[in-house]
Amino acid sequence: MARDICSLRNIGIIAHIDAGKTTLTERMLFYSGRLHRVGSVDEGTTETDFDIEERERGITIYSACVTFYWRGMQINLIDTPGHVDFTAEVERSLRVLDGGVVVFSAREGVEAQSETVWHQADKYHVPRIAFINKMDREGADFFGTVKEIEERLEAQPLPITLPIGCGPPHLSDPFRGVIDLVEMKALRFLPETDGREVVQEEIPSTLQEEAQFWRAHLLDRLSNFSDEMIELLLADQPVPADLIRRVLRQATIRHRIVPVLCGSALDGIGVQPVMDAVVDYLPSPADLPPVEGVDPEKKDRKLLRKPDPKEPFCGLVFKVVADRHGDMFWVRVYSGQLKANSRVLNPGKNKRENVPQLWRIQADDREQIDMVEAGDIVGLIGLHHSTTGDTLCDPRHPILLESIRFPETVISMAVEPENAIERKKLAQVLEMLKRQDPTFRAQENEETGQTLISGMGELHLEIIKHRLIRDFKLNVRVHKPKVSYRETIQKAVEVTGICHRQWAGQNLFAEVQIRMEPTPIGEGSGRVEVLADSPEVLPPEFLAAVLEELQQQALGGGSLGFPLLHVRITVLGGQVHPTDSNVTAFRMAANDAFHKALRQAGVVLLEPIMRVEVAVPDEYVGDIVSDLQQRRAVITRTHPRGRNMTVIEARAPLANLFGYSNAMRGLSQGRASCSLEPCAYGPAPPEVVESFLL
Repeated sequence: MARDICSLRNIGIIAHIDAGKTTLTERMLFYSGRLHRVGSVDEGTTETDFDIEERERGITIYSACVTFYWRGMQINLIDTPGHVDFTAEVERSLRVLDGGVVVFSAREGVEAQSETVWHQADKYHVPRIAFINKMDREGADFFGTVKEIEERLEAQPLPITLPIGCGPPHLSDPFRGVIDLVEMKALRFLPETDGREVVQEEIPSTLQEEAQFWRAHLLDRLSNFSDEMIELLLADQPVPADLIRRVLRQATIRHRIVPVLCGSALDGIGVQPVMDAVVDYLPSPADLPPVEGVDPEKKDRKLLRKPDPKEPFCGLVFKVVADRHGDMFWVRVYSGQLKANSRVLNPGKNKRENVPQLWRIQADDREQIDMVEAGDIVGLIGLHHSTTGDTLCDPRHPILLESIRFPETVISMAVEPENAIERKKLAQVLEMLKRQDPTFRAQENEETGQTLISGMGELHLEIIKHRLIRDFKLNVRVHKPKVSYRETIQKAVEVTGICHRQWAGQNLFAEVQIRMEPTPIGEGSGRVEVLADSPEVLPPEFLAAVLEELQQQALGGGSLGFPLLHVRITVLGGQVHPTDSNVTAFRMAANDAFHKALRQAGVVLLEPIMRVEVAVPDEYVGDIVSDLQQRRAVITRTHPRGRNMTVIEARAPLANLFGYSNAMRGLSQGRASCSLEPCAYGPAPPEVVESFLL
């Protein structure tokens, strides 16, 4: 029997590092019956953190997919990393998910990576609910965190549960349960059953007034979206819980509100209400608009696919798990059906692919299946031409979906194999890692014999290094990380590239006029744009050769050898000889024009700028600010957090931040914490530029 698509939820757990995402996921699996015991992040026994690096470090590095059932609903859940170095895992997960659970720490509130993942969810229009975790911690502040969500994230948070008590057990009023504002009941989670058994009670008399206030607040906000609710409130009639849930669901899916719940995943308090909220308030694939794509042959023609098994098949590859024995491709199926041993089209590469096997993914385990339908997430084995961001579709009904874009790398490290045998093995392993991680780059320098690997941060490269040495047993020397600089140009110039020469006994003639200009830093993707002023500036075959040559030259980098950013090259025209002009001549002229323009436009070296957020006790603020300023940081904001803590926000060049975590801990006697994430590329100071010109 076909599955009802309305009984499916595709959700992601997203948050700042150490907010409790993996612990929440573990509890959900336990309470749903998928697990028989609760794993621990500290002990390295959780279901979704199965990689050895994850278990040793106690953090999530790779997104993991698990499936469980709750109240008759199939929930496909992706647990994502919280560390900024692995933000690409969040990016590609949110691209294919229908809803999200954003976890906040009640003590730390909205942190730097909380903002990043929230804006990523905004980018892909993902409806979400918020879970304020760690209510059992000293300094937990539920209402303060709700206020931060509203102010810092510009969201519309709406509490639907309230905490009973706050803080650890040794306090006079510790956190011990939640109040359900929809049913107006207190919920107690029995510790002797590890929180599995939930007891519904009357709200304590001491909390009745506060509960009534927030219940009225809930109904007042929801009445803006329901005439039926307004009529009941005006008539002073009770509002049924089913109506509240229905309006909450509609408002959440339309991005009008964000339901907020609270609890302690570690203590097993408040988790089942989150699971209920996933079912009640987050969308099924049927609740969302049809997926939009284009005709691969006519890119200006838009196509739609409804989340219906009867529609032609289409899906998106959003992750590749590389393996020596065969890569696993994670695919979100948007429409139609896909059966094992079928053939599909990759319209972006115009290649047909065989799909011999389909697998249901369960963390590091898998179960083979025969068929998958619209709305589901599946693992494919056997593809040869596809990679992350590629569309797969029915060959008879081609459609090209929007791909996934990933940020530029900011840090590099040289790796040298010890001998020729190791060099070959290293090349194979790096190729496999590139297939798996779209933010990882590797390029060999033939002159030095070194391979330059690039990533999103120090931790990212450190884990790659460990995998090369420990997992793949490679005998390599690894050098210290270096900053990945970029180049742009100072001013706009117009030049003419010339080819007047003899080559292989033949006269060659071509002239190409181009304009090279900088584009605003910080706008768009920053990638080099190569275009023609109009299709008639040159004959079609010559224009195509010129555009291709300019694009290849741009990939080769600028005057200092670094990749170019924020440059636009426009072909303005040229001169054609009736007998001596050909494709080769125009390629040579385009090459000449590119290098002339680059010399005349002047070089601007760009360095990666990081967004820095430091949470520090008040008595150490002066030392931390002074140290940041010595690192060329610009302080953008300081604000209090809780009692005796200050948050310092700054922008600083990555080149001055190597080893910053250790220095910060030394200045604060280990009491400060920080997060770093790429912010933008900005002009480097003259002394840095001069160091490359020497």
